[in-house]
Amino acid sequence: MIPVVTIDGPSGSGKGTISRALAQRTGWHLLDSGALYRLVALAGLLEGLAVDDEAGHAAAAARMRVCFDVAPDGSERVFLQGQDVTAGLRTETTGAGASRVAAWPSVRTALLARQRAFVQPPGLVADGRDMGTVVFQDAPLKIFLTASAQERARRRYNQLKDKDSGVSLAGLSREIAERDLRDATRPIAPLQPATDACVIDSTALSVGQVVARAVELGALRGLWPAGL
Repeated sequence: MIPVVTIDGPSGSGKGTISRALAQRTGWHLLDSGALYRLVALAGLLEGLAVDDEAGHAAAAARMRVCFDVAPDGSERVFLQGQDVTAGLRTETTGAGASRVAAWPSVRTALLARQRAFVQPPGLVADGRDMGTVVFQDAPLKIFLTASAQERARRRYNQLKDKDSGVSLAGLSREIAERDLRDATRPIAPLQPATDACVIDSTALSVGQVVARAVELGALRGLWPAGL
């Protein structure tokens, strides 16, 4: 059985950064499930769908052509229907749309098989909000990464301030609080740690410290050699 490490958590917890670092260190494949939901929201915008058109977004999820690539500087590049949508994918507007469409059962069903198809040797690091609770329930290592709301807003602000002159720390704090509430209270796959997840609070930790902890947890489960 091909092993999977799931890393779930709220927006701004650092799960994407940690997942990419862990995948690079282990040589495992990477699934950015949040990008898939953002792509559904973005596909809806590009197709002119109404924001409450669940059926239309589910159909878009089923037919969209997605390609993940790596830029020369090592950053992620994402293509939708052959168009580079990397910049638009990471905006707060697209993020809010992703949180909305992720609450729709038909969209989640359309993406479930696609997410599971990412499992390939030697293993997969899956980043998202329900990787450990729904998509990969049998994963031998489940991590739930969190941080204080204030710290998560600060991180998002530092990421966006040079790209979006209109971004504000107060606005991001408000949006993160609203998204946290929406994700935690949705009836389908609410954001919460799996019962067997290892919870890591990254508020006062560096990226290197969190990655080291994840590597340690994986070694304890025999997923890779100790001292990797």
